[in-house]
Amino acid sequence: MHPELRAATFADQPAIQRLIEASVRELSASHYNPPQIEASLTTAFSVDTQLIADGTYYVAHVAGELAACGGWSWRKTLCGGSHHVDRDASPMNPATDAAKIRAIFVDPRYARRGLGTLLLRRAEEAAIAAGFSRMEMGATLVGVPLYQREGYVEVERMNVPLRDGITLPVVRMLKVVIPA
Repeated sequence: MHPELRAATFADQPAIQRLIEASVRELSASHYNPPQIEASLTTAFSVDTQLIADGTYYVAHVAGELAACGGWSWRKTLCGGSHHVDRDASPMNPATDAAKIRAIFVDPRYARRGLGTLLLRRAEEAAIAAGFSRMEMGATLVGVPLYQREGYVEVERMNVPLRDGITLPVVRMLKVVIPA
């Protein structure tokens, strides 16, 4: 498998949303119940167009097919798509704030083949190049083991509000990077 990695464009948005939906419905089913999954797909787990506009969201193609997506942000929003209620697009200061690792999803047909790790490392490299030495994320329960293997530590457990009183448990995680 030889993935091709590039910055996402607005033309990728429909395919990214389909990938997110497939990923969440299949890979998260062992960690979240059906109402959480469906509510999350209209709020927390939808495309964040700000990341695409900022050029900090990436897509990975395998044999010409979208297989994974993910990125990072220099804005304060920790997690959630463009329609999520808890958003703050204010810029962060690399000297004092942590870059946000955002929205890493893998097509279930390509799960556990290193694509999530590839996107995570690409996002970290770009954030480091932008001057950040700390990374933070709101990790899904299914993603926690991957992030722990990559040096992230749990900071707190949170319940992200979705809709109709439904919440989504996520884990706020942090990683400190030692500059080379």
